[in-house]
Amino acid sequence: MIKSIMLVGVGGQGTILASKILTLGLMEAGHDVKMSEIHGMSQRGGSVSSQVRYGKKVLSPVIEIGGADMLVAFEKMEALRWLNHLKKGGMAVVNDYEIESMPIIIGKIDYPEKINEELINKTNAKVIDAVSVAQELGNVKVMNMILLGVLIKSMNLTDIDWEKIIRENIKKKFIEINIKAINIGMTI
Repeated sequence: MIKSIMLVGVGGQGTILASKILTLGLMEAGHDVKMSEIHGMSQRGGSVSSQVRYGKKVLSPVIEIGGADMLVAFEKMEALRWLNHLKKGGMAVVNDYEIESMPIIIGKIDYPEKINEELINKTNAKVIDAVSVAQELGNVKVMNMILLGVLIKSMNLTDIDWEKIIRENIKKKFIEINIKAINIGMTI
């Protein structure tokens, strides 16, 4: 059976790095894995999405509308933007975090209210404050590994050696904090 995971966020949140760590772990576990990523002006705070599909034999990395088993949103407005890709009965892991887009910053539109409530009403959503947890660890940038840890636990992928994957693919000075972050995510 093929599983499909979408990771979405805003440029600079580590969405692509989390997707790459996920992909490497799945490949090491023997899965056929396909990954696709879209950087929409990501270096300027634009939308970023990554699609990861894995199973015995995966022909395409593309997740169609209504085809994702799991949606991981690093920013809650991005969760709303990509919610239509989640299949009925799928799960959303949403970081309770707001990043204002340019139309909001310049006053053309308001940041939507009650996003969390809407997500919870529309789907099986788990809303967490990954940024606060990351700040407690001493580096807000590891919120991506916290969210990845939540995904790993939710998808029952805990038997993969994630510490080894991180040690082999993260800069040396950030290895230990990323290992702590992914392990904490797996307890949430």
